[in-house]
Amino acid sequence: MKLLLLGGTRFLGRHLAAAALAAGHRVTLFHRGRTGPELFPEAGHVHGDRDGGLGALAGLSWDAVVDLCGYVPRVVGDSAAVLRGVAGHYTFVSSVSAYATPFTRGADESHALAVLADPKAEEVTGETYGGLKAACERAARERFGGPVLVVRPGLIVGPHDPSDRFPYWPRRIARGGDVLAPAVPALPVQVIDVRDLAAWLLGMVVHGAAGDYNAVGPAEPLAFAPCLARIAAAVGATPRFVWADEEFLLARGVEPWTGLPLWVTGDDVAHSTVSGARAIAEGLRFRPLEETARDTLAWDLARTGAARPASPALDASRESELLAEWARR
Repeated sequence: MKLLLLGGTRFLGRHLAAAALAAGHRVTLFHRGRTGPELFPEAGHVHGDRDGGLGALAGLSWDAVVDLCGYVPRVVGDSAAVLRGVAGHYTFVSSVSAYATPFTRGADESHALAVLADPKAEEVTGETYGGLKAACERAARERFGGPVLVVRPGLIVGPHDPSDRFPYWPRRIARGGDVLAPAVPALPVQVIDVRDLAAWLLGMVVHGAAGDYNAVGPAEPLAFAPCLARIAAAVGATPRFVWADEEFLLARGVEPWTGLPLWVTGDDVAHSTVSGARAIAEGLRFRPLEETARDTLAWDLARTGAARPASPALDASRESELLAEWARR
């Protein structure tokens, strides 16, 4: 198969490109050449900015395209229109954030999508992200004209994660000692290993699947406290978790999701209960969380210098301050 990846050198795109090349597909990566330009010398590389720079794709054709970096409906629509007639299938990687709130726990792909308060908005913020992704889905369908697969992942984790939304926990737990955690032991957690998502996504593209699929895991419900305990067992650590009240953490400026990853509040809790039954029925499978934790920690500890960007999560000094204050209470 001739496969075009819009993106392809960051996280999911990187793993998808590796899986496609390993399976013998002919892969073209369209990117700006800024992140991982040395990756995949065996693939075709077309450099350009998809916002106004799609002319670099002129005269080429593919069996399928996977859009891994679409955030603005206008840009996604332009990409779909340019590729209409020169690609047989279009996959858009969206997000479970595309669903409208309030979200019903356990809801599936039939749940209503978010709507932007300002239809012309293009700035990606916490308030606009979900609505922009939903609008991008519509733009892809309307402008491409052929079969479109929309994949809505939850939190994607694993090696080469550019965020610190999951690596924080294996790294912090492996350090041992008292580990600050929000006192929400039963909070639902959904994570999917990037390698599992890439393998399933490639299979769906090869078979020309269309429609909407929530790509969320694991297969069985996972709660916050057991999640941290399994990570600890996986990395061979025996920390003491200190469970601080959410009100205490929020009052001291600790941000859910970023300051202490995996912790969510309010309407976001329901977004961690999305039904992935449809994707599982189509072959989505999950490796053990322990394997993901070990591999993520090994990759994270190997990073040095510029390869380790600043993290929005709590640093050791701030965590120590909060632990001491909580102990005094």
